[in-house]
Amino acid sequence: MSTTFEKMMSGTNGQLALLHVLAENSFDSLLITDASVEGKIIYANKSFKTLTGHDPSKIIGKTPRILQGPGTDPKVIARLSDALKSGSQFEGKAVNYKKDGTPFVMHWRVLPIKVGKKIIAWVAIQREGSAI
Repeated sequence: MSTTFEKMMSGTNGQLALLHVLAENSFDSLLITDASVEGKIIYANKSFKTLTGHDPSKIIGKTPRILQGPGTDPKVIARLSDALKSGSQFEGKAVNYKKDGTPFVMHWRVLPIKVGKKIIAWVAIQREGSAI
């Protein structure tokens, strides 16, 4: 990493500006949930709406379970739950549902956001897979 970039990123304002640009312009859907047991949504980017049809401003405070439905594999969700409980990352794919009820295959990674050793939130990086 260049020293100019390191210097620019050393302050909170630079880090937040970079995070904002990356998140809002990502081709992938990004979803951040709090670290509570319920895992309530605290952020979703524009690509989340493109992927799911859900307006990011209207899902704050809900859980990602709004994407699940009858075709969602409970074994995958159990693996996700185990990863969250153990504080480890998760990667998987499952049938999820868009706001209009259309099923789609979602590939996603879920990673803890840590400050020191404490998990303060989770980020999910999501994209649509092959057709069902």
